[in-house]
Amino acid sequence: MKATTCTYKQQNDLFNRFEDNPILSPTDWPYPANAVFNPAAICLNGQTLLLARVEDRRGFSHLAAARSEDGLTNWQIDPEPMLEPDPEAHEERWGLEDARIVRMADSGEYAITCVSFSVGGPLVSLIMTEDFKTFKRMGTPFPPEDKDACLFPRLFNGLYAMIHRPMIRGQAHIWISFSPDLHYWGEHEILIPVRDGWWDCHRVGLGTQPIETDAGWLIIYHGVRVTPAGQVYRVGLALLDLENPRKLIRRCDEWVFAPCLPYELSGDVPGVVFPTGAVVDKKTNQLRLYYGAADTCIAVATADLDAVLEYASTCPLP
Repeated sequence: MKATTCTYKQQNDLFNRFEDNPILSPTDWPYPANAVFNPAAICLNGQTLLLARVEDRRGFSHLAAARSEDGLTNWQIDPEPMLEPDPEAHEERWGLEDARIVRMADSGEYAITCVSFSVGGPLVSLIMTEDFKTFKRMGTPFPPEDKDACLFPRLFNGLYAMIHRPMIRGQAHIWISFSPDLHYWGEHEILIPVRDGWWDCHRVGLGTQPIETDAGWLIIYHGVRVTPAGQVYRVGLALLDLENPRKLIRRCDEWVFAPCLPYELSGDVPGVVFPTGAVVDKKTNQLRLYYGAADTCIAVATADLDAVLEYASTCPLP
């Protein structure tokens, strides 16, 4: 019988792991794969679409689609990758990783942000699609090293906004930047910094796509603390102002989700829960959080969105 609960009481207990986790593993894939993890998630034509990172046995990654009617079971996996590295694109030399997806309110297009692994290091790539069949590569908004990026799904005073996580002099804070046209980016500033001595003291990065709510933009992020036994990835919450997303209005002190079950503690990178996709069921108000576990497989946890927002709204002012 699978273990579905942690051996210790999780802080806050907002999220409940699906009893049949992991929902997708390398053994489910229709072609050889070393690991399947860190999926983007979105509702499309009444189904949940996951755009998973699939690492092959060379250590290179591509993006592949899996679909489910209920977002939990009976996943139908495409027989071939959806997005592979373009051999003509210098920035994609060693793979595509860790996608996030939003549907843009102004155009109706879907914006995919992912990590391209270039000769110069990891960087953000932006890809647009209307149907997940044909894709338009928009290039790289920022130089390496940069990761964990996603567009907001709507404009602010005529400007696009993107969250991302550059590495600058060894510092790994969450930043926000703005653009009039998705090509030229500026107004860069730190949005969520690391906190010395805390559980998120060494690195922070965006988790899922930003979620628009009445309480503000819900930001689910990961924080890293380096311990003598290795790195531990945990999950925190923040709220941004609805009309001014550069304004951080709440940030949790405690983590709300942490690795504790065998499939999260054992794998290619032990001790990792890494959320990259979320779907809100509008009928039930259930938030489904899709995450990579130990850089090896995909799992899902659920929460009541109102409970998550109530908790986030009582967190301290930054």
